[in-house]
Amino acid sequence: MERLILKVTTKILFAPIILFALYVQFHGDYGPGGGFQAGVIFAVAFILHAFCFGLEETKKAAPQKALIVAMVLGLMFYAGTGVATMLLGANFLGYDAIDPASTHHAGQHYGILLVEWGVGMTVASTMLTIFYHFTGREPDIDQEDW
Repeated sequence: MERLILKVTTKILFAPIILFALYVQFHGDYGPGGGFQAGVIFAVAFILHAFCFGLEETKKAAPQKALIVAMVLGLMFYAGTGVATMLLGANFLGYDAIDPASTHHAGQHYGILLVEWGVGMTVASTMLTIFYHFTGREPDIDQEDW
C-alpha cells in the first residue's frame, strides 16, 4: 500500500504518454514535432515508471539489450533511407527518388516518415540508456563524507 496513489496514477498515465509520443511521431511531418520529441516523450514514460516502481522493474520492461538493438535499428532506418535514395540515383536523403512517378512528392512523405521513425527509436533508446547508467551507478563518495 506504500505510495498507492503514485502507483495508480503512473499506471493510468503510462499508456496515454506512449500514445502521445506516437501522435507526435507520426504527426511530425505535418507540424512541429517528429522523431526527437517523440523519442524523448516515449522515454519519459519509462522514466516515470522507474521513479514509481524502481529501476529494476523498469529494466524488466525495457531491458538494456533491447535498447541497444533499438539504437542500432533506429540508426539503420535513418542511414538506410539515405543510402537507399543514393542507390536510386539521388542525393543522400533525396526523398523524391523513393517514389519518382508521384506528382505530389509522395517520396518526401515516405522518406520523412522513415527517417523520423529512426530518429525516434534512437533518441528513446539512448535517453533510457543514459537514464539507466546515471541512476544505476554507485555513488563515488558517501553522503557523510561531503
